[in-house]
Amino acid sequence: MELNWSRWFRCESSFELLLVPDQPGIFALAEELAQPSGPQARRMLAVFEINEAEDIARALGRLFLPSSPWRTRLMESRGYLRYAVVMDEQERKAAALMLKNWLNSQMDVAAQIFDQPRTQPAARHDEPARPYQSPSEKTVAERAVDKVTGQIAIGN
Repeated sequence: MELNWSRWFRCESSFELLLVPDQPGIFALAEELAQPSGPQARRMLAVFEINEAEDIARALGRLFLPSSPWRTRLMESRGYLRYAVVMDEQERKAAALMLKNWLNSQMDVAAQIFDQPRTQPAARHDEPARPYQSPSEKTVAERAVDKVTGQIAIGN
């Protein structure tokens, strides 16, 4: 399944969400790790949350409610988000689950690189973890990350 993602955009307040569609889909939240310092430097974002919603605009608007656990993090850091409209509920849930599994696996790899064991979140019984069936199910970006993390593991 290929998703048509929006561009990453800065998310400081709910005003940046005015153009987000009132449609079902998936969204990703990230924060900037370091600002580019040179002419060839690139911006680096770290994804910290992936979720799906029946109404992307409404779900993203809730991020800025006082009761939201993400409000402070988005307002205090350089928060970014992107989304993909996915109309089919089964496809949306499957894609979100695969992306969450990918994000968790990358956090585990990062924890191993920096020698900090990561505590495993409690397993959800309604969403069984599914490994990729074959390399062809991974996106180009996921295969690139696998290649880089494989080289890091080999180099140690």
